[in-house]
Amino acid sequence: MDSRSVSKHIEELEYQCKPHRLFTLIFPLNPPQTQVLLGLKKRGFGQNKYNGFGGKVEPQESISQGAIRELTEESCLRARSVNKRGVLFFYFENDPVTMEVHVFDTVEYEGEWEETEEMAPKWFGVGDMPFDRMWKDDERWWPMFIRGKKFIGRFWFLEDQVTIVREELAEVDSLEF
Repeated sequence: MDSRSVSKHIEELEYQCKPHRLFTLIFPLNPPQTQVLLGLKKRGFGQNKYNGFGGKVEPQESISQGAIRELTEESCLRARSVNKRGVLFFYFENDPVTMEVHVFDTVEYEGEWEETEEMAPKWFGVGDMPFDRMWKDDERWWPMFIRGKKFIGRFWFLEDQVTIVREELAEVDSLEF
């Protein structure tokens, strides 16, 4: 093994030993994918930021079931199907838990969006994203997402949850790992 391979192997072992939690993130797209529904987070982690809809995966559900549930809880839309588009890993300074976020889109949903206790939904043009009011990593992977590509990314943030000190982002053929 060369030194780069060894370094990558050590990093993977460190990840496997580090506690992590599964999360989902889902973006409803308005066919023909010219608009995306984002939610302004009203409380908790990510407050005052626009984002897709999502949260923790519950022990009794699959990751895609978690995405569908979170979309309904946070926007009142009910996804009939979801497409897995990416997996993002977030590491925050002085936080021992890695966030493993599975990213989905949906174009098949029913109902009308409604504001909830947690999110205030709003449609945006896919080319007019409010990146200045979103997580800093979003503008890095969004171009792959909107082009229909699959991707895996890792982002290391300082404790301020704004400054990215390291990132890895790659388009992939498969999200099975």
